[in-house]
Amino acid sequence: MIGFPVAIFCDAEGNKFLFSNENKLFKHWLPSAFDKLFPKSNNKLNTNHSKSLRKLLAFILKGDVLREYVGEMDEVMKHHLQTDWNCERVKVSDVAREFVLKLECHIFLGIENQGKIDKLLKGIEEVTDGMHSVPLDVPGSAFRRAIKASKLMREEFEEMIRQRKIECLDSSSGKDFISHALQATDDNGQLFNEADIASHLLGALQAAYGTLHHTITNIMMYLTEHPDVYSLVLRGKSIANSAPASVCLR
Repeated sequence: MIGFPVAIFCDAEGNKFLFSNENKLFKHWLPSAFDKLFPKSNNKLNTNHSKSLRKLLAFILKGDVLREYVGEMDEVMKHHLQTDWNCERVKVSDVAREFVLKLECHIFLGIENQGKIDKLLKGIEEVTDGMHSVPLDVPGSAFRRAIKASKLMREEFEEMIRQRKIECLDSSSGKDFISHALQATDDNGQLFNEADIASHLLGALQAAYGTLHHTITNIMMYLTEHPDVYSLVLRGKSIANSAPASVCLR
C-alpha cells in the first residue's frame, strides 16, 4: 500500500486474531504522511499531554460513560428521522454521514448549530479523501486539500476551546470531550494545551465518522438485500415498543 508491504485479513476470525493481539503480536501504526493531517507535539511535555489525552478519550468512550449520553443520542436520532428520512426516497450514505457527525458534535464538541456542523462535514470529507489518496503535497491534490482542511478545522477547534475557557465552564456544566479536557490534567498535573486538544478532537471525529457511517450504510444495504432479516428486525422493533421500559433498556 503506497510502498509498504501489506497483509489483508478478509474474515471475522482474522479480525478477531488481529485485534485480540494488539500490542502483543501487532502494534498500531500509521504512515508518516498522516502526521501532516494530525500533527503531534514534539517536545517531551506535550508528548505526555498526548498520551494523557488518549487515555481521557478512551475513558469518555467507555460504555459506562456513554450511557450518560443515551438520552441525547435518542433525541438526535428522533430529530434525524423526522427531518431526513420522512420522504419517499433516501440516499442512506448521505443522511448517515450527517447523522454520525451530529452525534459526534454533541459528544465531542457540545455544539448543535447546523451551520457549524455542515462546515465541519465538508472539512471531514476533505480530510477523509486525502487519507485515501496518494500522499503528494502538491497544489490541486486531494492530499493538499486535506492538509488545508485539517489546519482550518484545528484552528476552529482551538477557538472553541479558548471560548470555553473564557466562559469558565466547570465539569458539571458540560459532558462533551472539550469540557472534560479543560478540567483534566496529565500525569504531571499540567493542564492540556489548545493545540493538542484540537488535534485529538480532529482524529477522534474522523475515526468515528469514517467507520460508523459506512457501517450504517452497509447495514441498510444488507437489509434491503435480505427481506427475511428485515422482517425480523421490524418484528423485534415492534416487540420492543410494546414492552415495559425496564425491558427496553436491557
